[in-house]
Amino acid sequence: MGSPEIERDEPVTPAGRLFLRPEMDQIINCVIGAKNPFEVDAVKKEMANSMMLKHPRFCSLMVRDRHGREYWRKTEIEIDRHFIILNDSLDGDDDEDAVNGYLADLAVSSPLSTDKPLWEIHFLTAHKCAVVRIHHALGDGISLMSLLLACFRRSDCPDQLPTMGSSSQPKPRNSRRRNRLWELLNIAWFTLVFVVEFILRSLWVKDRKTTVSGGAGVELWPRKLATAKFLLDDMKTVKNAIPNGTINDVLFGVISAGLSRYLDHRSPNKLQEGIQITGVAMVNLRKQPGLQEMAELMQSKSGSRWGNKFGMLLLPVYYHKGLVDPLDYIKKAKTMIDRKKQSLEAYFSYKIGYFVMNFLGSKIACVLNYRIVCNTTFTISNVLGPREEITIVGNPVTYIRANSTGLPHAITMHMVSYAGRADLQILVAKDIIPDPKFLAKCFEEALLEMKEAAAEATSRS
Repeated sequence: MGSPEIERDEPVTPAGRLFLRPEMDQIINCVIGAKNPFEVDAVKKEMANSMMLKHPRFCSLMVRDRHGREYWRKTEIEIDRHFIILNDSLDGDDDEDAVNGYLADLAVSSPLSTDKPLWEIHFLTAHKCAVVRIHHALGDGISLMSLLLACFRRSDCPDQLPTMGSSSQPKPRNSRRRNRLWELLNIAWFTLVFVVEFILRSLWVKDRKTTVSGGAGVELWPRKLATAKFLLDDMKTVKNAIPNGTINDVLFGVISAGLSRYLDHRSPNKLQEGIQITGVAMVNLRKQPGLQEMAELMQSKSGSRWGNKFGMLLLPVYYHKGLVDPLDYIKKAKTMIDRKKQSLEAYFSYKIGYFVMNFLGSKIACVLNYRIVCNTTFTISNVLGPREEITIVGNPVTYIRANSTGLPHAITMHMVSYAGRADLQILVAKDIIPDPKFLAKCFEEALLEMKEAAAEATSRS
């Protein structure tokens, strides 16, 4: 009889090691609102049999060897240690205020314990929601949303999983045949320009200081959190008014218009027209855009394998003092995004990070990434959620929102769409941006103005 096979520790991926550095320690907080308070025992039973707890990352400890190298070590899950139940009401004017205040506190003061796998769920019973906390070393937003949705069911078809939408848009069949040489030249040129800019941002080039700028050490400052709420139909109305427009074009147009409006309020007549405000965005590099089928993500040899597989893009928006046509914000954003799409910046940023992690170590990689964040102004992400309404253990889900722990940015923004709505979580350093609700209102009003302008443009055509 052979001896039992010894399960070896698995090295943490380079991107995972980066997120475990103290300076870049990142936890994703996903809050799930429900129609009724969660029945914790029912959720516990569902989770115990879910794909989530069958995944090796969610039943492994993060350990370090004597050289400080990080590994995943399989362990037995004690599910009760991962469930935190709070029955008392939290301070706040309403449920949204109370939950956002709780999330803001988690963003700076509650690391995950390393004596258990790096995830936990907080049940806020009085506010009918649950906060799923997962360390970024376990995976990126696409991986984690895919895994999370595998625990849910559609409201209209309780036996079916939620629809995992795609952000891709079909391209004309002959689009790649036309001007192939010119297209290759554009790719080469824009890649060169943007990769050089990316490298310079990791060294010394930085945004000009404004009233929304962060900097080194700001990741430790107290936070506030507000929610900007959009209807996807409104975003689609605006998108359809822009030739070949996308939801991301609309989002960045809204960010540009909203930040311009907020800066006018905070520092009127003090900013130069057209000043650049640079955002950092994480871009999915898997072959299939959008949410990934779990079976494919679980296959280690798949091109869509589980983990952190994203590149970094620098996405500038510009301050403008009241453009005559609100749609001009989107047109300018679209021009910038289209150029980024023609480059390989995200791919090269991923490869540069991989090279630095493997050959220079996590400390140098962390310093370079930290400098990029310090030299820019905000973080932005956009993750596609379920198209239809969903339930968990029969309890209808009313919203899905996400944010991460603090970065040196004074503003981090994360948008998640769900059943025709899109909620943008705006996490701010409250000593720099004391009024995030007003900032959220600036974004919401910007979209409504764009919707009116789009309706007028459609009626004239």
